[in-house]
Amino acid sequence: MIRGNIMVVDDEETQRDALAQVLEQWGHDVSTAADTRQAMARLADRSIDLLLTDLRMPGGSGQELLEKCGHERPDVDVVVMTAFGTVESAVAAMKAGASDFITKPLDLEQLELVVKRVLERRHLLHENRMLRKRLQETTGETRLLGSSQAMAELLARAGLAAETEATVLIQGESGTGKELLARLVHDLSERSDGPFVAVNCAALPETLLESELFGHLRGAFTGAERDRRGRMLQADGGTLFLDEIGDLAPSVQVKLLRFLQEREITPVGGDTPVSVDVRVVAATHRDLAARKLDGSFREDLYFRLNVVGLTMPPLRDRREDIPELATHFLDRYAARYGRPARTFSAEAMAVLMGRSYPGNIRELINVIEQTVVMTRGEVIHSSDLPAHVLTNQSDTPLPAVSGQGSLATTMAGLERNIVLSTLEECGGNQSETARRLGLTESGLRYKLAKWRDEP
Repeated sequence: MIRGNIMVVDDEETQRDALAQVLEQWGHDVSTAADTRQAMARLADRSIDLLLTDLRMPGGSGQELLEKCGHERPDVDVVVMTAFGTVESAVAAMKAGASDFITKPLDLEQLELVVKRVLERRHLLHENRMLRKRLQETTGETRLLGSSQAMAELLARAGLAAETEATVLIQGESGTGKELLARLVHDLSERSDGPFVAVNCAALPETLLESELFGHLRGAFTGAERDRRGRMLQADGGTLFLDEIGDLAPSVQVKLLRFLQEREITPVGGDTPVSVDVRVVAATHRDLAARKLDGSFREDLYFRLNVVGLTMPPLRDRREDIPELATHFLDRYAARYGRPARTFSAEAMAVLMGRSYPGNIRELINVIEQTVVMTRGEVIHSSDLPAHVLTNQSDTPLPAVSGQGSLATTMAGLERNIVLSTLEECGGNQSETARRLGLTESGLRYKLAKWRDEP
């Protein structure tokens, strides 16, 4: 469990001290304050990760403390404690920036879960910021875009993998950006100054792939007129990226397994092993676990490759990243084609966020490029999007939006539509819905409670 610096704010001394004692028993460093004024004074000179505050206190409410924290200490997460049944107070607190809420009288199991979740999220965001900073220092740009919880967790795992020499297996649907993730692992590793060599295992026939990977000697086969260094040797001191590893022929699987065990290769037509210093990162859109079971992929090779497993989430599971991605590609293609377009209307963005994207980011890129080519205006409207984007009936139903509405209103309607659609897909299971959407369960509950009272 991640330990944190927590401040408890409650005007009732007995409850304040009891709660502090429980948090200390869980291993956290705890300080206390009796009211808003005292809390803000102590926050000024202390490193606090989480502020746990009662909502109703004399001399300044928890809502007021939350708002002051938002202005003066935005780096501090705030969890509010509120009496059972006062959903309106919790909704107002979440709107004002609270990370979560918990009802009183406190359930210690729920409290422990909320504290753990908030601190883990802080840790993930911190790791994510550090990773992006390191990536900017090594490449000058951040190539994997997205700030969703799914991407934060993925980047954190990728950063841990990059610190080692472990073999990495990246799985995910086509078009999700598996090669970009492989490059990120390389760029964050101590091999970043070495070569990054990519091989598409599905693009070459078995006879050529073996020579492509391990090289060959002159006369090894018809047409081998001179010695050739394979991709393994070209990647010496760096990273070899094996894309579509699930399509690797059985004979090549055997040689790759031997390399991973011995760190030596033997060129086609040769009999003298050559030592190679290469880190292998593999990727596939296929289910290798299933292929392992049916015998089409060697079990021992699967375990050698899957020392660290990373999964690229499909775009439909990280819809909150679509505005950032769409704007990035809009800028790129507007510059490439000399178009002035720089923004999307609220309605156009709602349409983009409503699609399921079976082709993932690759499909989104195609949609944006088509749109830029066929649009001269500075604002992209929904009518400017390709026709198939507007007429595809298999996607998530779109909320009713109006081009006259504000972006905030449109996004609120879209958020409600996506949350309720996901809840329906999950059969009403709120835990699974929250996991898919990157929400806390209490955050989901307050949204549902709020919408229940709306038309």
